[in-house]
Amino acid sequence: MKTAEFIPLEFTERSQSEMKERAEAFYQLIKQRRTVREFSDRPIPEGVLENCLLAAGTAPNGANKQPWHFVVVTDPDIKKKIREAAEEEEHEFYNRRAPEDWLEDLVPFGTNEHKPFLETAPALIGIFAQSYHLSESGEKEKHYYVKESVGIATGMLITALHNAGLATLTHTPSPMGFLNQIMQRPSHEKAFLLLVVGFPAENVEVPNIQKKALSEISTFL
Repeated sequence: MKTAEFIPLEFTERSQSEMKERAEAFYQLIKQRRTVREFSDRPIPEGVLENCLLAAGTAPNGANKQPWHFVVVTDPDIKKKIREAAEEEEHEFYNRRAPEDWLEDLVPFGTNEHKPFLETAPALIGIFAQSYHLSESGEKEKHYYVKESVGIATGMLITALHNAGLATLTHTPSPMGFLNQIMQRPSHEKAFLLLVVGFPAENVEVPNIQKKALSEISTFL
């Protein structure tokens, strides 16, 4: 039988005024985050991705099983393979799989089957969800709330990258099985999404969209 071990919580108490200031400052920072599809090939400073991944790894998750794995790709040859495989799936999506209403909803964003950013951006991060863990002896260790846990970690990673001064793009070609093969991940891991990371291209523009108001996304009881 396992026993519980507890340690003191590290928690910083803040004044009401500081809480309000920090909440407002964070909102002002994060509302500047935008998905971009045009990236510079400028390299990312050493240590930035590593610390952002460590931040993502602090995400709350089911029974602390931490059911995620992040694969960082910077090799041009591997990025090229990923682009070719992704564009093959995207061609099928835009020309055969996607219903008309979905394609219509994508028009304001100017997306298509061509994904040059997969080669231009300095880094691609494959995010994988682990349905279970395999010990060195080959025994399976069950994971809980896998999708929820990986989703939270992904959100924290995107936020950390934005906070560090980088732009991102969440890319989800369907199906994404090719990522397991190219990134050499085992069958019990499933690609959650492909995160494109880097600096935005010079003079890049983004769609003119608006976010819903607080009254539309929340209810206070």
